[in-house]
Amino acid sequence: MHQPNQAPSPQPPVLNMANGALRFALELTALGAMGRWGWALCPTALRYLTMLAVPAFAATLWGTFTVPSDPSRGKNGPVPVSGIVRLVLEAAFFGFAAWALFALGHARIALAYAALVCTHYTLACDRVRWLLTRVG
Repeated sequence: MHQPNQAPSPQPPVLNMANGALRFALELTALGAMGRWGWALCPTALRYLTMLAVPAFAATLWGTFTVPSDPSRGKNGPVPVSGIVRLVLEAAFFGFAAWALFALGHARIALAYAALVCTHYTLACDRVRWLLTRVG
């Protein structure tokens, strides 16, 4: 029997508390890894600037471009974007953090971090599906 296509859910799924805590830990770890990479980037006194600027830039992007009504974001950012744009931003954010850990010589930690990011998105598959239906 053929099932009619269901309309996308207008209500965003809410992350369970454990996965929300994992996401928050991943975000903080990402900012720390980016800061450490920024420190290693410059061997001069500029390292203090890059240590702060790299994660500050990433955090600004993270908080600026959001999907309206996404409960994982806490509140709407000033620039609404589609769900696919948000997912690309999140992939770049977490991907850069994993790469930064690898570039700093922490390959095992980078791999574990990437695995935890994949675990988070697997557990948040309802949110990913919901984001994919947000077109503007």
